[in-house]
Amino acid sequence: MAVGVDAGASLVKLAMQEGAALRNELIPASALDVVAERVTKLGPHRLGLTGAGAGELARRLEAESVRVTEFSAWGTGVRRLLAAQRPDVSEPYLLVSLGTGTSVLLAQGLGVSRVGGTALGGGTLMGLGGLLLGGASFDEIIALAARGDRRRVDLLVSDIYRPGEIALAGDATAANFGKPLGRASPPPEDLANAIMGLLGENVALICTGLAAAHGVRRIVYGGSTLRGNRPLRDVLTLITAAFGREPLFLDEGEFAGALGALELAGGLAS
Repeated sequence: MAVGVDAGASLVKLAMQEGAALRNELIPASALDVVAERVTKLGPHRLGLTGAGAGELARRLEAESVRVTEFSAWGTGVRRLLAAQRPDVSEPYLLVSLGTGTSVLLAQGLGVSRVGGTALGGGTLMGLGGLLLGGASFDEIIALAARGDRRRVDLLVSDIYRPGEIALAGDATAANFGKPLGRASPPPEDLANAIMGLLGENVALICTGLAAAHGVRRIVYGGSTLRGNRPLRDVLTLITAAFGREPLFLDEGEFAGALGALELAGGLAS
């Protein structure tokens, strides 16, 4: 048994390999004792740790472990995922880790380097969802957003300009959450959809700007915030393509860091 653990701020991701079988698992970061118990029970002969909580987790474990830097783990894990999902993809590309916040890495040559990021991420989604949607869970926010229409919450270019007065599409967003609503309270579905718009538009704008600055065409998106999150994925796709870049979404991309930690600890064959 070999195990890789990516201990993030919101979720702990585990990648476990026994023989040829590879399994993944998610545990809330608030339950670090549960994670330690799970890893101890597995009894791995190789253990790789990465992420913000790696140090604290290592202190709770008796097993010897290999600490891996977060960006190295992500770069290695994504290469492994892409080899299985899209073997035609070659470097350079931007790698976007949408976790509690968002980091943007440039994969080029033998390594990866951080070129930017934003404090917008899954923490923003859950924070705004908690404030505006009565503490809705991650899955509940996604389900609400899938039924909503943020155009009833966001101020659009067409709301302030007549057709032809400005060289922007009328359905482009002029201001997130900017539509005057008076005393009317938007339905939760529209608020949830607007949260996805705020997050997706701004992350994609930052990423496409960085892609242009580094001469990169393809942007690879992963991270736990995209897990089952079709509304957010749709916004990222729309904006990324509108600025001439190719979006690519990783299957099970939330486990890239754990998979990279596993491999860099010597748990996966090259």
